[in-house]
Order: sequence, then structure tokens, then C-alpha cells
Amino acid sequence: MLPRALTIAGSDSGGGAGIQADLKTFTVLGVYGMTAITCVTVQNTVGVFGVVEIPPEVVYQQIKVVAEDIGVDALKTGMLYSQQTVEAVAKAVKELKLNNLVVDPVMRAKSGDPLLKPEAVEALVEHLIPLATLITPNIPEAEDLTGMRIRSVEDMEKACLRLMEYGCKAVLLKGGHMEGDKVTDVFYDGKSFEYIQHEKVTTKNTHGTGCTLSAAITAFLAKGLPLEKAVRMGVSYLLRAISTAPSLGKGHGPLNHMWPLPSLTEPQLPNNPFHEI
Repeated sequence: MLPRALTIAGSDSGGGAGIQADLKTFTVLGVYGMTAITCVTVQNTVGVFGVVEIPPEVVYQQIKVVAEDIGVDALKTGMLYSQQTVEAVAKAVKELKLNNLVVDPVMRAKSGDPLLKPEAVEALVEHLIPLATLITPNIPEAEDLTGMRIRSVEDMEKACLRLMEYGCKAVLLKGGHMEGDKVTDVFYDGKSFEYIQHEKVTTKNTHGTGCTLSAAITAFLAKGLPLEKAVRMGVSYLLRAISTAPSLGKGHGPLNHMWPLPSLTEPQLPNNPFHEI
């Protein structure tokens, strides 16, 4: 059966993040993608100019109808925006017994615009993170969730331990906001720390990186990969998407989600589109 993945997130009219980035990632990785849209944003590479929230009961129904009909092998959350939507998503995950949940605790857009109301953070911690197979915060998000200052890999480890106290099964704390030429992402599954190290790609084309990474991990989980391998493969996919970004727009440009596919000028598929880091 074709692997099936569901994204619960906001719509990005610029196509670089949110639902649009997730569906591109699912498709290119060979997974059937489904959506539950939480918000419609008026957005491009420069900023977020408006947000229209979808009623939480409609978000719940979107999840319910696709799960009961098509089925869900793995799912992810992105922009949830409000406390009521967080609670509706958590209710659906529990009632429908959905597994392989990746929670990307989206709080701000790359432009700095807020995507999660302050009162929704507590709901995220109380209701949704305890249901997660994996959460994928960046450093500012982890600081908001833990109240810690994170300035080193040792701080990242301490933050992972604190985040695990919220009930999730594993944490991938992304180190891209740390100073230096190299990036260290810290993965912790409650047993041991794993460190995923790679060169930092210097570029302004980073719109949707968090969405894309969490979607890639979700796709690999839907295909049956073990969690750590899905994480490493997701990071590998993301790095190539960043390094081959097409430089669109006037602000933080989108990634090249399609890089494993043949292009118009290079019609050959790569022999080995992914490598483990």
C-alpha cells in the first residue's frame, strides 16, 4: 500500500512553507499526502500580511474524515495558531488513535511574524506534545518552551531532557541558530543523545526549513523507517533542498523541494538521491 501522511498546518500563499511545503515534500518522497488546514495566511517571502483561522471543529473534522476513510501512517503538525485548535488536534489524535505524530512547534515565521498565540503554548505543552513521537523545535522555540537560555550543545542537551518531561517520546533540537560554520542538531530518545553535524549553508533562502524537515521525517516514518534513521534522512533531504534553493522572492526565499526529481535541463534522476549523515 502507498504510504499515507497527513499534515495539519497553515496554508502559505507563497508556497514555501506550511501545507504547500509539506505536500511537495510528501510527494517527492513517494508518500500520499493529506491535509487538515488550520489557517489561511496571506504570506510571501517578505512576511505574513494576514491570518484567517479555520474553525477548530472544522480542523477536527478534516482529520477525522481522512483518517477514517484513507488512513494515516504518520502525521505532523505545523502552524496551529490558537489554543482551541491545539486542543481540537489533540482530541482527534487521541480519539482516532493516530500514531507516528511529529510536532513541529511553529511559533514564528522566518520573517519573525507570530504564528502561535501566547496562550496556545501552554495548550501545546499540556495536550499535544505528550502525544508526540517526536518534537522538532529550533533553539528559539525550545527556549520559549523550557524557559532556558541555550548557547551551547550542553545547553541543548539539558533542553532536550526538560522537553522530554512534557511526555514526548523523542526530541530533535535543531542547532541552526547557533553561531559557527557547523551545525549540530541534537536527537534524544530518552536513552541516548545522537548528534547530527553538518556544514551551515549560508543563504537567505531558508523559508519553510522547519516545515520541510518535519514533513520529510513524517514521510520516512510513514514508509516504515525507524525514528533515528527517519530523522537523519530528513536532515539529508533538507540540506540538499537548501543548498539548491532557486532564489525566488525578495525576502527569505523558498527551498528546492523538488531536487530529487529530474529538472528540465537535467533529465536524469540521481542514482542515490539521499545519503545518511
